[in-house]
Amino acid sequence: MIYNIFSQYFKKYIFIATIILFLGIIFFSRQDLISVDSNNQNIVIENNKKINQLIINTQSQENKKISPLSGLPCANYKARPFAVMMAGDKEARPLSGISMADIVVEAPVITGDITRYMALFLCEMPAEIGSLRSARDDFIPLAKGWDAIFVHWGGSHFALDTLKKKVIDNIDALTNPFQTFYRKPSIPAPHNGFTSYDKLKNAAQSFNFKMESTLTPYPFLTSFDLNKKHSGFASLVITYAGKFKVKYIYDEENGNYQRFKNDSPEIDKLTNKQVVADNILVLETSSKQIEGQYNDLKVIGEGNLKAYILGKEILGKWKKDNYNAKLTFFDNQNQEIALKPGKTWIQFIDPRYEEAIYYQK
Repeated sequence: MIYNIFSQYFKKYIFIATIILFLGIIFFSRQDLISVDSNNQNIVIENNKKINQLIINTQSQENKKISPLSGLPCANYKARPFAVMMAGDKEARPLSGISMADIVVEAPVITGDITRYMALFLCEMPAEIGSLRSARDDFIPLAKGWDAIFVHWGGSHFALDTLKKKVIDNIDALTNPFQTFYRKPSIPAPHNGFTSYDKLKNAAQSFNFKMESTLTPYPFLTSFDLNKKHSGFASLVITYAGKFKVKYIYDEENGNYQRFKNDSPEIDKLTNKQVVADNILVLETSSKQIEGQYNDLKVIGEGNLKAYILGKEILGKWKKDNYNAKLTFFDNQNQEIALKPGKTWIQFIDPRYEEAIYYQK
């Protein structure tokens, strides 16, 4: 009888232990399948092997902690970006920090000729940014729409007259407030002006500028598989004049575009690596020459758009409703285009002078 009682209890405990073991296996298997990182980004895992598939949580933007400009996890996601004017000239390359900008705008500053960059820094904080160049008036409303702090080394009198009206917070290297800027004697002027993210942040705080932004984020793709080859346009050429020509070559393996300037790789001096773009947005607009030496782009209103994302071409419209509005991008069904999380390059062209040429495999 004692044996029978013991046997019953033994079988009962064996049964309970089996159930616990089975549940434990399921639990740890689930841990292998789906994990959540500290940035609230779900990463799919299968058989302990990471699949490069990004799934953004359906939580609020506040909880996502992602950049409203790049859609990537970002500890600095609430901060206002710095919109820094940078050189497009051959003499200034390789540029420092250019690959770390969330968004870069390139546009002609002389009709049918020289281009210049405006780089928006938010998530990454380069120890050196440069070379810096002067402001042009048509870049200012773009920076304003992104709630950015505008950074420049002087500017055209059109730009400086606009900035005197205090339409945007700005930091001008000509007066070098709070020792924010410096020149490198080993580089010929005017291509030797530099700063850093920390120096810009210190200057902005010293000016008592508002440091947090309420910028509405762009829509981003919520699911895509980087292990899948996204075939599409092999290369894209922007026919800016002469040595300012731009080319992008699509990388199917990584789903991004390698950038070239005048057929040479665009290199970031800080990383010694080639600059890549996850999204390329070609914005058609009109321009006019003012005072015979400056180019004035139409950046308020709307125009034709060609977007290149994961090897695919999307036709549509760009829109900027007013001076303070953010630049936005729509397809031909008037739906806002979802960008791939990552770096975006915006190329303004006037079809009378520049052309976007696409080569397909």
